[in-house]
Amino acid sequence: MFPGGMNPRNMSRMMKQMGIKNEDIPASKVTIESDGKTLVFINPQVQLMEVQGQKTYTVIGTPKVESGIPEEDVTMVAEQANVSKEDALKALQDCDGDIAAAISSLQG
Repeated sequence: MFPGGMNPRNMSRMMKQMGIKNEDIPASKVTIESDGKTLVFINPQVQLMEVQGQKTYTVIGTPKVESGIPEEDVTMVAEQANVSKEDALKALQDCDGDIAAAISSLQG
């Protein structure tokens, strides 16, 4: 039940009268990329709300935080520089993902 005792059907009808469209979007994965990290939502709840031509997406779920640097690159740098994967990842992040620069910084 919605606040004030309004049932979902009446709420939906009222939103439609105001020109607000609300829709559930079936999604198995949502990825949000930003500087230096990636948020990955697996099996999230996604809703689309459209008001006066503007679309707003709402994502509900628990994200897994990823570094944004491919695991293969981390492994390669770790092996080439003979360091841990944690050190390799930090070097890659410091070098903006440049593999050669990361290896060089770790060997220097």
